[in-house]
Amino acid sequence: MTEQERQVLENTVKQCREKNIILPTYKQMRNPDLVPEKIKDELKNIGLWDLNPLNLFRITWKNEPVKFGGKFDGVNYIELPPELTGVKARIVMLIGKFFPTGAHKVGATFGPLVEKLVTGRFDPSRQKALWPSTGNYCRGGAYDSYLLGCKSIAVLPKGMSQERFDWLHKVGAEVFATPGTESNVKEIYDKVKELLAERGDEIVNLNQFEEIGNSLWHYAVTGPAMEEVYNKIKKDDNRFSGVFLTQGSAGTLGSTDYLREKFPTFKVCAGEALQCPTLLYNGFGEHRIEGIGDKHVPWIHNIRNMDMVAGIDDNPNIRLMRLFNEPAGKEYLKNELKIDPELVDKLELLGISSIANLMGSIKLAKWHEMDENDMIFTVATDSMEMYQSRLKEETELHGEFTNRDAAISFEADMLGLSTDAMIEMNYYEKKRMHNLKYFTWVEQQGKTSEELNAQWYDHNYWKSRYAKVDEWDQEIEEFNERTGLLKKYL
Repeated sequence: MTEQERQVLENTVKQCREKNIILPTYKQMRNPDLVPEKIKDELKNIGLWDLNPLNLFRITWKNEPVKFGGKFDGVNYIELPPELTGVKARIVMLIGKFFPTGAHKVGATFGPLVEKLVTGRFDPSRQKALWPSTGNYCRGGAYDSYLLGCKSIAVLPKGMSQERFDWLHKVGAEVFATPGTESNVKEIYDKVKELLAERGDEIVNLNQFEEIGNSLWHYAVTGPAMEEVYNKIKKDDNRFSGVFLTQGSAGTLGSTDYLREKFPTFKVCAGEALQCPTLLYNGFGEHRIEGIGDKHVPWIHNIRNMDMVAGIDDNPNIRLMRLFNEPAGKEYLKNELKIDPELVDKLELLGISSIANLMGSIKLAKWHEMDENDMIFTVATDSMEMYQSRLKEETELHGEFTNRDAAISFEADMLGLSTDAMIEMNYYEKKRMHNLKYFTWVEQQGKTSEELNAQWYDHNYWKSRYAKVDEWDQEIEEFNERTGLLKKYL
């Protein structure tokens, strides 16, 4: 640590002490039983979304699913039954709704920011955290920044849902809307370059697509959460057979690096919008599946750990959004298909990208002809809370969603999902996709071809980076010791 970093660290410790900020460890986010009882007692009087620093301890999959005063419980998940999915395989989805902000991105943003805070590489007293994003990442970043006493800047496409922009303004983030929609990642990067050139070290760029702290959080917390649910609900002959996740920033895919250590033969399938098939066909385009950014391969995506890629058509995706949320859709599922009404009411826990994850899980099950002994895991990143404006737009464009629409959508968009636009990757398919990183990261973003090659050829590259979780926990503990705030809770 340099002298400057030591001074910045002193400033950060002082500010956190003044603002009563205690940092949770990865161990505590993975297992909240380790959180001091006195902190749990104080959380009884705090809402899930409240801008209170103690809500940092609610960055976990194990929050009680209530808006106020919740305790910690088991992992939040739902299992989607065959009568809904049309496949025999058991599809299990972790639920992100019950994180602060209603999305698990508060974890993905915690890693990059806290790593820099505890090592003296970010000064919250004078610097702003810059969060480039196509979805919930900038929301999670703005929330974590606020709790940690930092100011924040959000950069996201202007075509994203209005709810995102409204919420960002409420927490006082400086917001920049860039041209385009979900697929326009380069335009976000261009704005970031412009801001960095204008403001210099006044801001620190925390790019989700390259910050290892993003995927490391999922390696340390999401992967173990999936393993825990599997061990809880598996039957004698069940197998941990697969994980499907849309690529997005590749952060959540970090969970599969952990799971590969536990279940070496399971299948990892990454999804992308069929309208923008970058991994599949080196293609480009526009689509409406919010939150899965594309037209490039994230720096933190360990392509070697993947087995498959699947394209998800955004038109069926949007129709399924209506099936799961419009009154006629819910009535059809409950009354004509006889699906458990309690489960149907929970389908609002699936946002647009979550529905894509469900669709991809079904395609994965069909490709491998999986049966009732196979378990596939995926994630509901967020819920429909952030997309009510999209439901309204669809009604304005296409009219009321009727019982007939529901029947057609279920037959065509759920049961009709096929194994088209899928690749089972061999060595050279993986290498082709990995090599796509060159054009974004080496040519545009200043990475080196040496490190790009190390990601592919050095078998210790990814393992060594994920091993840092224990080191970061130690640094967090030392930081808390320096603030002295934890003592009153022990």
